[in-house]
Amino acid sequence: MTDLILCGCGGKMGAAVRELASAREDCRIVAGVDLACQNSGLHFPVYRALSEVNEAADCIIDFSHPSTLPSILNYCRTHLGTSAILCTTGYSEEQTAEIRDAAEELPLFYSRNMSLGINLLIELAKKAEAVLGDAFDVEILEMHHNQKIDAPSGTALMIADAVNEVRENNMKYAYDRHSQRKKREKNEIGMHSVRGGTIVGEHQIIFAGRHEMITLSHSAQSKELFASGAVNAALFMRGKGPGLYSMSDLI
Repeated sequence: MTDLILCGCGGKMGAAVRELASAREDCRIVAGVDLACQNSGLHFPVYRALSEVNEAADCIIDFSHPSTLPSILNYCRTHLGTSAILCTTGYSEEQTAEIRDAAEELPLFYSRNMSLGINLLIELAKKAEAVLGDAFDVEILEMHHNQKIDAPSGTALMIADAVNEVRENNMKYAYDRHSQRKKREKNEIGMHSVRGGTIVGEHQIIFAGRHEMITLSHSAQSKELFASGAVNAALFMRGKGPGLYSMSDLI
């Protein structure tokens, strides 16, 4: 049995993780952390801060807010053996660097997207870029619900970073062409965001060449797939030593 602490237990993703965990026999949520969540109807205690949690756990699953990162890392440092699944999007470059540094002493699992399908899409995009090269322009389109705060999405950046890695990190990201009155440059990766309604998550990678275009796409139809990825990651991380793990390790 893997014992979990769920940060952001009162949010939409928190609800998806709660429902999934309750249906499984290999894990359980022993405590939750959420500033706004009331503990009515939940089968585990809810705290306002991670530092207040009394229950021991094998792993923390975080679907809360980037500002929670310091408390998660501090908890793992003071509770050796507890790993963390960092599922929150919107981390700054400084916070991402902090995660990498902390992974030298802590077992951390970090992915901007917990979907198996998205991570397969990224591998396909890398293969396409390796084959097509600079003869094809790359554009990334992402669509999400109207409550999403960060743009472009962490997943879109994850895709762009993977393509850019194939190009030896020589590409630059173009977020706003409206302010630029010039032709597209060959070393650009265009990033486009759509926000509306209740769209769970749509991502398209367009490879546009001379007289032909190739499109790779992924459509998330339920938040359950992200919850499933997070719980599977938590089970995978049990007993793991220090290091920065990702979906590529899981799959």
